[in-house]
Amino acid sequence: MLISFSIRASLFLLLSLRALVEVVVWGTGPMTSKVPFAPKPQSLGGQRVSAGLCPSQLSLTGFLHRSCSFNEHGYHLFQAMRLGVEEINNSTALLPNITLGYQLYDVCSDSANVYATLRVLSLPGQHHIELQGDLLHYSPTVLAVIGPDSTNRAATTAALLSPFLVPMLLEQIHKVHFLLHKDTVAFNDNRDPLSSYNIIAWDWNGPKWTFTVLGSSTWSPVQLNINETKIQWHGKDNQVPKSVCSSDCLEGHQRVVTGFHHCCFECVPCGAGTFLNKSDLYRCQPCGKEEWAPEGSQTCFPRTVVFLALREHTSWVLLAANTLLLLLLLGTAGLFAWHLDTPVVRSAGGRLCFLMLGSLAAGSGSLYGFFGEPTRPACLLRQALFALGFTIFLSCLTVRSFQLIIIFKFSTKVPTFYHAWVQNHGAGLFVMISSAAQLLICLTWLVVWTPLPAREYQRFPHLVMLECTETNSLGFILAFLYNGLLSISAFACSYLGKDLPENYNEAKCVTFSLLFNFVSWIAFFTTASVYDGKYLPAANMMAGLSSLSSGFGGYFLPKCYVILCRPDLNSTEHFQASIQDYTRRCGST
Repeated sequence: MLISFSIRASLFLLLSLRALVEVVVWGTGPMTSKVPFAPKPQSLGGQRVSAGLCPSQLSLTGFLHRSCSFNEHGYHLFQAMRLGVEEINNSTALLPNITLGYQLYDVCSDSANVYATLRVLSLPGQHHIELQGDLLHYSPTVLAVIGPDSTNRAATTAALLSPFLVPMLLEQIHKVHFLLHKDTVAFNDNRDPLSSYNIIAWDWNGPKWTFTVLGSSTWSPVQLNINETKIQWHGKDNQVPKSVCSSDCLEGHQRVVTGFHHCCFECVPCGAGTFLNKSDLYRCQPCGKEEWAPEGSQTCFPRTVVFLALREHTSWVLLAANTLLLLLLLGTAGLFAWHLDTPVVRSAGGRLCFLMLGSLAAGSGSLYGFFGEPTRPACLLRQALFALGFTIFLSCLTVRSFQLIIIFKFSTKVPTFYHAWVQNHGAGLFVMISSAAQLLICLTWLVVWTPLPAREYQRFPHLVMLECTETNSLGFILAFLYNGLLSISAFACSYLGKDLPENYNEAKCVTFSLLFNFVSWIAFFTTASVYDGKYLPAANMMAGLSSLSSGFGGYFLPKCYVILCRPDLNSTEHFQASIQDYTRRCGST
């Protein structure tokens, strides 16, 4: 749908020339800008010259030296302008005693459009533009310009022409007042037109051109009337085409502008952790720290706070297993107290067994700190108390195995060392020094690398992990390595006593318990390297529970079995017979 070009051209030319007819030719200044080469236009001389910028050829490459084909639409525009100029020149009522001329430029490429615009701005008869501070006194070659017909090229031309032609036109246009085909053409003091217009649609199909009046606009009263039923759209079933550069984006997709116009954009989904607020469709906004959003979201969602809660089935299983272990430790302590003077209890260490059972119970009690939301006391005690309790147990186990080796192998071979060990209470001194060293490590850990409750946001975008910071600290690693060294020492002493009397030979059970301890912690660290979720504290607790259970099962369960199920083996005679058999074997070798 196009407004009649001949009438529009005539009207625009008439307004431009009538408004500028009395403008004087301005003087030239010292500064000039040379206009580059532009294709020579088709022209008609006259007292007042207008320019037409239309593509009469279709550009195939977009360069100055280009291959072009005929542009029928541009040719029609050229002919319409020529018709408008001739109509004004042949009329005795329109601009009497003034002859109009025109310059028609082919702007079938962006470069040709710029060259043509600069050409019409040059001084008459010259090829340069005067650069002056006051553009109201500048008189270029033409007084009016029609075209180009494309938005991008029209924007370029308007930017170049506005400083030169628009001041003159707006300065004088309110003085225009004349008749055009029995219609008055005039402007008010605000330079708004007072005329009425018809809206027509050209039909260029076939040998003859026709047009249909679709509507009209009037000034008084101000209204616009359009008969939409007369509009013939080129779409299928006369559907109205969408006059948009880009369709609306899907929900959660931001608009990324391509080019100069905000209506031309690409749709890009908002990244994870960001959302698109409807108040700003061109920028995704980040979610809050306690919120998350998937990719392409319009809103943020609260993060789920996770920890090892007591109500979960995993917690129930671990809680039951740990409670069972604690009850077994208490029961074993009572059993050993009841049979304290029997050979089995005395050979196991006597009163030292209660220290070992107590240290295992302390470690078992520390595991309850893994349940529920982490608190400061729980973070401070659970790992440190476990490490210290297991250290005391391993120290007692090591010194017990070493003491048996001294008694059976070094009491006669190195009597001086044996007597010094016994007189200076070597077993108790070793346990105290070893436990004090681990206590010092744990205190340093708690002071320097204080385990505290923390909220972790980085691992999972939709979760907030509540955890303690102890597993990432150097103190935790030092405490674990120290227990690892004690485990190796206990294993070595137990292995050296593999040929002791049967009732004192604990190599097999202790070796099994220590190997199980190693496997448990290796499994935990392997799991921690590949898994960082809410059940990592459960894996940590399971490793600790396995270590305590293996220590208790490897050392105390065989003795409990003898006390409860084989009382015949818990006699002085049986132990003496076992020692005599060992003495004979040593004598024979």
